[in-house]
Amino acid sequence: MILFFICLFGLGLAYKFYSPFVAKQAGIDPDSPTPSQRFNDGVDYVGVHPVKAFLIQFLNIAGVGPIFGPILGALYGPIALVWIVLGNIIGGSVHDFFSGVMSIKEDGKSLPEIAGHYFNIYFKAIMLLFTAMLLFFVGVVFIMSPAGLISNLDSLQGTMFADNGLWVLIILSYYLLATLLPIDKVITKFYPVFGGLMIVMTLSIIVAILWHAPNLPAIENIFAFFSHNHLSHELLNRVPDGPPVWPLLFVTITCGAISGFHSTQAPIIARCLTNEKYARPVFYGAMLAEGVVACVWAVAGIAAFPGGYAELKSIIDLGGPGLVVNKIATSYLGSLGGLMAILAVAVFPITSGDTAFRSLRLTIIDAFSIKQSIKNRLMVSIPILTIAYFMTKIDFSLIWRYFAFSNMLLSTSVLWLATKYLFSRKSFHWIASLPAAIGTAVTVSYIVTAPIGLGFAQSASKPTGVIVGIICVIALIVLHKRSYSK
Repeated sequence: MILFFICLFGLGLAYKFYSPFVAKQAGIDPDSPTPSQRFNDGVDYVGVHPVKAFLIQFLNIAGVGPIFGPILGALYGPIALVWIVLGNIIGGSVHDFFSGVMSIKEDGKSLPEIAGHYFNIYFKAIMLLFTAMLLFFVGVVFIMSPAGLISNLDSLQGTMFADNGLWVLIILSYYLLATLLPIDKVITKFYPVFGGLMIVMTLSIIVAILWHAPNLPAIENIFAFFSHNHLSHELLNRVPDGPPVWPLLFVTITCGAISGFHSTQAPIIARCLTNEKYARPVFYGAMLAEGVVACVWAVAGIAAFPGGYAELKSIIDLGGPGLVVNKIATSYLGSLGGLMAILAVAVFPITSGDTAFRSLRLTIIDAFSIKQSIKNRLMVSIPILTIAYFMTKIDFSLIWRYFAFSNMLLSTSVLWLATKYLFSRKSFHWIASLPAAIGTAVTVSYIVTAPIGLGFAQSASKPTGVIVGIICVIALIVLHKRSYSK
């Protein structure tokens, strides 16, 4: 449990000391008019109180990712917590912050449009493809996961409400409404409440773990895990009988550490902030808050199963991370508390799925300069949701793999875009460029060995990642000397 509190302390220190330094490099100007003030249209550009903006951003990015991902990451042991905290501070929070800042500076535009401004039309097309692909997979995942959670509730078994297909249609119908309606009709009214619900649910799990979890690794065992032998073998190779840490851990736990999906949500809130000074608490702060949620569920995954890797793996194989949530919630919070926690976990992906489809609609409208009429919104939204319905018939694990890979791919691309932004300002670009280089190494390593990629032997993964990372750093040093000497 000491490691857990060290993680929380580290996230708090990052906001206190590191985030102001990051904000300084970004060129935050409290006196500059924001997009909500310059383009108020009553649909997407609507001023929102910063507290509401934080809760909406937190809920938009959180969903089921910082719950399911860390539960799967718990298979790797305590190293999962280390990755969540370091990835969040160095990569994820920086990624989310610059996603929001760049959108504010560019009139609330979506990422492909920003990429076209700072690079060229080709990079814009690549970002449009990556963004649309990820948003679509996120939307599909966040139809399937809550539908599965709700239909599998014990209290619904034997009734018509146990039909998974029924819940898919109900969730899709809601998504259509949420995609079309102005942001102040649904999202700004109800999402702050749901954001508060996630905070309460997370705190409940924390208290329950502190009270009921005797199976957390002792601090001396944690130190033993990071001993020389483990660092040279298990840490970068595999936990006993488990999957290889590099690069699978970094792709398994994205939400909570770093997630490209968050960059697609940033323009929604960038169009609603009333002052640039709120970018740090809203974007950087919300990502740190998600890191706390991820740490909680990673610890829960480790603590709740005395059989360790084998027991947790058997439950995941039986019913996925949703079944793990069910067992943790009911064992720690009782039947009623468990039911409330499961329903909350089902609500969270819905509130991210609808904003995923909304962001996809905004991205397409921005890319092709389509007028924001109800007819055009329908013409964009209905085909997307129709295709999404048929995608829910595909195996969930396959959809999740594509989601995880595209998530890491987009986050790396956004960090390179932030690097370009900082280069243009002659600011300290290393806060974005170094995590971009690491993300590139992870992404290339994964696609080289993954079944959905090139399918090479696992032994090729680490050498490939090291070589790519070194090349990126050398290129950055050369570009730095050229750009900053002018």
